[in-house]
Amino acid sequence: MARVAVIGGGLAGLAAAAALAARGFGVTVVESRRRLGGRASSFPDPASGQLVDACQHASMGCCTNLDHFFATVGVSGLLARQPKLNFVTPDRRKSVFKADPWPAPLHLGRALLGAHYLTPAEKVRVGLGFAALLRESPDADPPLKDWLLRHHQTERTIARFWGVVLVSALNETVDRLGLKYARKVFVDGFLRHRDGFVVHLPTVPLGRLYSDELRGWFARHGVEFREGVAVRDLVSTRSGISHLTMRDGTTITADWYVLAVPFERVLDLLPGELAADPYFAGVANLEPSPITSVHLWLDRPVTPLQHAVLVDCLGHWVFNRGEVAPGEFYLQVVISATRDLSALGNDEIGSRVAAELGRLFPEMARARVLRSKVVTERTATFSAVPGVDRWRPPQGSPVPNLAVAGDWTATGWPATMEGAVRSGYLAAEAILTRAGRPERVVRPELWEARSPGEP
Repeated sequence: MARVAVIGGGLAGLAAAAALAARGFGVTVVESRRRLGGRASSFPDPASGQLVDACQHASMGCCTNLDHFFATVGVSGLLARQPKLNFVTPDRRKSVFKADPWPAPLHLGRALLGAHYLTPAEKVRVGLGFAALLRESPDADPPLKDWLLRHHQTERTIARFWGVVLVSALNETVDRLGLKYARKVFVDGFLRHRDGFVVHLPTVPLGRLYSDELRGWFARHGVEFREGVAVRDLVSTRSGISHLTMRDGTTITADWYVLAVPFERVLDLLPGELAADPYFAGVANLEPSPITSVHLWLDRPVTPLQHAVLVDCLGHWVFNRGEVAPGEFYLQVVISATRDLSALGNDEIGSRVAAELGRLFPEMARARVLRSKVVTERTATFSAVPGVDRWRPPQGSPVPNLAVAGDWTATGWPATMEGAVRSGYLAAEAILTRAGRPERVVRPELWEARSPGEP
């Protein structure tokens, strides 16, 4: 049996491990943390022992590979479909964004017309922007804001519509983004299929997704997990990677290797001659973008909404988990692309968010904050700047027995859970091809798999 060592137990590494184990490879996953899931996971709250997500992650209907992975390992039932999105403004008005039973792209026409935070003229402008996106080449990647301004958008439509969606989806501000992945968010998520925009939220802490069901599936397929074990470096010879050297001095040897770590760690793990190879060297040009989440435990519920997309606010999303312990009601507010908050302390960020919630939800004024926590992931995603794909390598590396995976690799997707799983499947494809067993592992896009009007 051919052996594969996967370095990294995030979604990319787990997806590669699942694809290869299901095809008869013996797989060992090495993860430096004592938990799986990477950035899409949870940590224990010291005050209560509850699992708390470092940052809430969500899937969408267009995320076909993530959906396939979750179904494969048996955790799909731990996510709930949200057929409508709630957009809330500081004046406490709400618009509901949901699809009508019409073919795409007409299915969201009434939802756009009902957006209270846009004027009628602005809705026409947004519609013209949609039409221009559909006509645009999928590979075009000029600066997004310039493109929007050239296509009838104003500073106000950019702030109140395009930015509301894109800053959350891509974890980057509109003035820094390129067109390519902004287009993908809207075309694949909103315009090509009626189910593309539907959000799927975990009903449990993210860490629970990597618990009994997932571990049971991997155990049945012979996958070994070595957690809390860090790789120091990959050792190479002329014929490829010979072994992994661990920080404790031990080694791991396999026939094939998948390097599935965050982009900022890649070059540190490679021998110098590989780190200098143009295939790997471009990774150094990727820029990180931070994300901040504010966790609040309150003495009462303040909103019946399970989630809310915030317009003209500091926060971008509110996620409501309800009563997580007797007398404790938990909210998480996610703020994306938080470079501008770096000069503020956690207490200031927390107080600003709590004050904002008081303006959004009347009951917040009567609630008592039992405790709070602010978490910032400074390297949460890569920044999807114009032309970023020139620095994203394909999964099949120049090293004969090494594949790479991670949402930062060339997936055709931005930095998302879907992109991570796609990268793992593509890394498995690269190994299968080199092993003389070529096979398609990546699932088709939603709009490729089903006709636009099909439910």
